[in-house]
Amino acid sequence: MRGVKLLAACLYLAAAATVVVRAEDPYFHHVWNVTYGTASPLGVPQQVILINGQFPGPNINSTSNNNVIINVFNNLDEPFLLTWNGIQHRKNCWQDGTQGTMCPIMPGTNYTYHFQPKDQIGSYFYYPTTGMHRAAGGYGGLRVNSRLLIPVPYADPEDDYTVLIGDWFTKSHTQVKKFLDGGRTIGRPDGIVINGKSGKGDGSDAPLFTLKPGKTYRVRICNVGIKTSLNFRIQNHKMKLVEMEGSHVLQNDYDSLDVHVGQCYGTIVSANQEPKDYYMVASSRFLKKVITTTGLLRYEGGKGPASSQLPAGPVGWAWSLNQFRSFRWNLTASAARPNPQGSYHYGKINITRTIKLVNTQGKIDGKLRYALNGVSHTEPETPLKLAEYFGITDKVFKYDIITDNPTPEQIKNIKIEPNVLNITHRTFVEVVFENHEKSVQSWHLDGYSFFAVAVEPGTWTPEKRKNYNLLDAVSRHTVQVYPKCWAAILLTFDNCGMWNIRSENSERRYLGQQLYASILSPEKSLRDEYNMPETSLQCGLVKNTPKPVNPYAGA
Repeated sequence: MRGVKLLAACLYLAAAATVVVRAEDPYFHHVWNVTYGTASPLGVPQQVILINGQFPGPNINSTSNNNVIINVFNNLDEPFLLTWNGIQHRKNCWQDGTQGTMCPIMPGTNYTYHFQPKDQIGSYFYYPTTGMHRAAGGYGGLRVNSRLLIPVPYADPEDDYTVLIGDWFTKSHTQVKKFLDGGRTIGRPDGIVINGKSGKGDGSDAPLFTLKPGKTYRVRICNVGIKTSLNFRIQNHKMKLVEMEGSHVLQNDYDSLDVHVGQCYGTIVSANQEPKDYYMVASSRFLKKVITTTGLLRYEGGKGPASSQLPAGPVGWAWSLNQFRSFRWNLTASAARPNPQGSYHYGKINITRTIKLVNTQGKIDGKLRYALNGVSHTEPETPLKLAEYFGITDKVFKYDIITDNPTPEQIKNIKIEPNVLNITHRTFVEVVFENHEKSVQSWHLDGYSFFAVAVEPGTWTPEKRKNYNLLDAVSRHTVQVYPKCWAAILLTFDNCGMWNIRSENSERRYLGQQLYASILSPEKSLRDEYNMPETSLQCGLVKNTPKPVNPYAGA
């Protein structure tokens, strides 16, 4: 009965949801009702997660510095959280939506997120972080437009389309979770979807998007899947890459793009071909058997079906590595601020700490686990950030249980416990992801963007720094690491909070391949980090504990 009342209440609020504009940065209010529903992503009816009855969920259309307020009503039968992949939440990890920073929204209750894409632009998406909910949907696009007074390095497009590609499993999210809890892998996906659908490819599909001849379109492509790298291409059309995860890039034309799990690309597509139908194609990468799906583009007034001859995808990871090396930061373009991106000279800053993270897998008590530097992370009942804020870390976790340069013996002997790094505020750090395994990894850091300065075969040594791109590496939040390769990123840890470093492969993340970086304000100052909001949920050891009174004060 409680769920019915909540459903009625949130439907009423959804109907009454308004946009309020204030003299400060604008406020945009949303009411989201999260429910189960039935859809047929691969042609077979199955349970999915809907947001306001939609699968995928609603697109968030925002602008730099907007206040985004989303009241989420959880009408599932399980706890639920959403993360805003790539949104940095400056000084405000309280809204990040990971289990290390927030208590979940319990069934039959609601919680209101309030965040700002402060000094950010670009293409992002949101998705659930609880359990294996991501395998059932609950995801959607999130775009952050530049403010009107900030120039962008391309002409205004006719329209702006979001393309969410991802692998898909016909198993329900509860079945997938049961497999993983039982110590088994979920195996290869059953198919690929584009915006929640898998095209029949026989000309009978309804068009996903419509183009006007002679116009240009912003096409944002995000891999929202579980574990599979994908290649995306459009029949007879080139894609001009203009933006990547919040950064303007040097503009090159591509026939196809490899999009690894968790990554987003912003492209410009010109409707300059014969007016008719064309296929968008998404296909798996680095699997023994290629899985492919299509989505239809239709020219207005066009005549004729799309050709059944689909453009071929690339083969092997060397092609993908070369494409990565072609991506360059646009040094002269402005991003969210008026000053050019290249005015920040990251290559001239001295490195103060090097952290090497080595991913491995193994078995504990006969069950599969994934680890970083020999530790397979587990989420305690009390979120890590709450334990820190309430002063009870000694009862929940220990800092720095892994070393910055692990030995083979440390990597080999996997143990399960919370994995938290203590990183000094405002230090310039080099993080090296080393992949000794046979599969491609995709790594994401919440709360930040970083400079992906190198991806190379072999193992990393300090001498490899001579190969770093110290001029125009793209500032982004996700980086892939190919089999038997390493990747190096550089960043200043200047955003206080508890931030998740995770495998974007949901199977690996769920089974421990993640950790948290704790960056504390030395002065405990509101200048560096906000206090815990009054509306924040409390659980675990602090469930009924009064909030500390202004622990972050001062300047």
